Amino acid sequence: MPEPGRRASAHFTATFVDEVGVEITYYGWTVERPRAVIQIAHGLGEHALRYATVAGELNAAGYSVYAADQRGHGATGLAQHGGDRSKLGRLGPGGLRATVDDIRQLGVQVAREHPDVPLVLLGHSWGSLMVQKIVNSPALLHYAGVVLSGTAYRMPGHMDGGDLTRKHRPATGSGSGFEWLSRDEGAQKRAADDELMFPAEVLKLFGVVDGLRLFGRPAKRLAADVPLLILVGDDDTLGGRASATRLRDAYRRRSGLTDVELHVYPGARHEVLNETNRDEVVGDLVAWLDAHDFANGARGGAVA
Repeated sequence: MPEPGRRASAHFTATFVDEVGVEITYYGWTVERPRAVIQIAHGLGEHALRYATVAGELNAAGYSVYAADQRGHGATGLAQHGGDRSKLGRLGPGGLRATVDDIRQLGVQVAREHPDVPLVLLGHSWGSLMVQKIVNSPALLHYAGVVLSGTAYRMPGHMDGGDLTRKHRPATGSGSGFEWLSRDEGAQKRAADDELMFPAEVLKLFGVVDGLRLFGRPAKRLAADVPLLILVGDDDTLGGRASATRLRDAYRRRSGLTDVELHVYPGARHEVLNETNRDEVVGDLVAWLDAHDFANGARGGAVA
């Protein structure tokens, strides 16, 4: 239940210039006296404002939210490419490495603005793969917890980078190309109608070198033992149940994390936060955040 005095919220848009000189647009959905701040890293082919509904639900539960349009995406990408939507997805100078560092840089900025508030990093899809790279680095020390949505174990055979909608393409016609995201036809249509969305074609957009940089596995020695939550659909083309289970086990056994929780949703596709059972998924996310009570240093228990 939202706590008294925490429902008042504000929404704003701001920018920062990253360490390679690219201006990054980000958004804040903030509440008074937040229990924690959730920093969201979105997926390939989408943009941060798609998380406005989730941000509002997190606000109602007492959490502030920040999310950036990553390089090549949303307002950031339009500014980079002079408003040319055909160039969306091109990351610009510094490529994937600079994009990962932009996530870290925003986290540092938010932490400085909210020095006494815990920071939790939530990555979806491509964002979750970049977040996994951050978890392997000293930048993990900035975060009190990590959430991975629509994620995968980042090794060949466990992460699909091909035609992601092939399993869900309609029997008649070519479809919109967004059927793989959700069973919810309304969600599919919203994605198809969104002029800032485009197909998640990694090699076409990034090239071989940056595409290969997405591969890796959890490191043996992590900078901190942080709670980690994984949320996936078992009909997710990118990874699904088997890949997410492999990832969970690697964080436990290889990385030594003591609090790793996995939720696999039967029948759900890639965007569990936009699925037909999204109320269940958001409820599980909020319950996990509440159980860990980051502001007071409490820890929840790992399950599944």
